[in-house]
Amino acid sequence: MTTAFLERPLAAVAAVEAAASLSIDLQFSTAHEMHEGLDNAVATLIEPAKEAACGILVTRLRPGRFTVALDESVPFGETYESIAA
Repeated sequence: MTTAFLERPLAAVAAVEAAASLSIDLQFSTAHEMHEGLDNAVATLIEPAKEAACGILVTRLRPGRFTVALDESVPFGETYESIAA
């Protein structure tokens, strides 16, 4: 099972502000779903990352649970991975 949620609707805010706060929450039950889902989430955030001139951070919250988000601490054009403590 894969689930994804936007932190807040894009229509509710200006495009640049929405891009700066965009986050996708994902949960997977198999490794295949995980690889495909993370690839799709990162691909979804590439254009907003260009508009916000920032990078993308993929955070593993626990096994099978991830957040993929735009992050100003990640250099533009790069994707970093993190494991939540």
